[in-house]
Amino acid sequence: MSSTVAPDHPWLLPASLTARPAGGRPGRSARDWAVDTIAFVGALLFWLYVSWGATLPENPLRIGLNGPSWLLDLDSALGLLSCGVLWLRRRWPVALAVAALPVAVFSVSGGVAQAFVLFSVIVHRPLSVSAPLAAGAVATGTAFNALRPDQDVGWLGTFITNVVIVALLLAWGLFVRARRQLVLSLRERAERAEAEQQLRVAQARQLERTRLAHDMHDVLAHRISLLSLHAGALEFRPDAPPAEVAKAAAVIRASAHQALSDLREVLGVLRDSDADGGAAAGEGERPQRRLADLPGLVNECRSAGMRVDVHNEVVASDQAPATIATTAYRLVQEALTNARKHAPGARVSIELNGGPGEGLTMAVSNPPPAVHPSGIPGTGTGLAGLAERVTLIGGHFRNGTTPAGDFRVQAWLPWPA
Repeated sequence: MSSTVAPDHPWLLPASLTARPAGGRPGRSARDWAVDTIAFVGALLFWLYVSWGATLPENPLRIGLNGPSWLLDLDSALGLLSCGVLWLRRRWPVALAVAALPVAVFSVSGGVAQAFVLFSVIVHRPLSVSAPLAAGAVATGTAFNALRPDQDVGWLGTFITNVVIVALLLAWGLFVRARRQLVLSLRERAERAEAEQQLRVAQARQLERTRLAHDMHDVLAHRISLLSLHAGALEFRPDAPPAEVAKAAAVIRASAHQALSDLREVLGVLRDSDADGGAAAGEGERPQRRLADLPGLVNECRSAGMRVDVHNEVVASDQAPATIATTAYRLVQEALTNARKHAPGARVSIELNGGPGEGLTMAVSNPPPAVHPSGIPGTGTGLAGLAERVTLIGGHFRNGTTPAGDFRVQAWLPWPA
């Protein structure tokens, strides 16, 4: 992912990692204002202490005491200027750090302000930029000692003190930089993980929509083929007795009502999955079938005039997992629908056997049609959808013509013990 998470405090991060709005510099947050104010006040208090202490006969820290009066005045002016530019260090940290080097040669009252500027550079910029500036700070400290030596501590002691102070600033700044980079990296990883999770949910929803589309195909193809079969009977028997016509019309009406009910059920699940968001990720209550529903399906087809033989040797059919039972039901339903379409009048044989630990083996076969096909159009996707269903749950699927000329649909579904 290429998106960058905007940190809470962009001034603590390198400029390359700082999120900037499209048209300007990053805005200063309330915390930034608070930190800048504290830094300015601290630097100003140090400037006041040094400037005021330089006028006293006794200076406890001996800061800014030695030197001619014009140098003390210059020290005070440059120190006050250093305090003022602290408000600009977020915008030009490196430029201000470079400008502070010659100022540090003449001004000790701006030492805290100069330290804040150097610290900002260490945190904002890579070590290749901050290390030379840190070395420059040590060099300017040495030049300051040469210009205004401290007789009590000596040149070596002052040099070591400067090195220790700059080293502490560098170490602290690098620690803060590394920590902020780690925080940013963790936030980016969290955002990436959230985006990947959303992608997985979207893929799961799409998969569930595909499954619902398969259900709609299976249900409607079955119902509409029954409607076509009953309507065809009325068309070829216009002289049938009124009682038979009324019975056929009632069956057509019931089948149409059932088709609408099945369609409403499937669409209701789809609508619920859209409303629930995550329900489509496999938690939606799709219409589930049981092996016990197969006799009802067969009887429905028989009432429409189909000849169906069933050989059921399944053990503990009521214990079949919902996925296995639904897949088996849809396979038999699609096979019966295809038989009505392409082999009207042919006898259909359904064989079921197996059980827990053994798996469910099923086959639906029918001989070639004795009459011309019904002419009901097909999409050619029913068997492909069944093959996909069976494969997804770890089963095997085959369909085709046997050596005897029968068309056979066969599948094996895994059934855990």
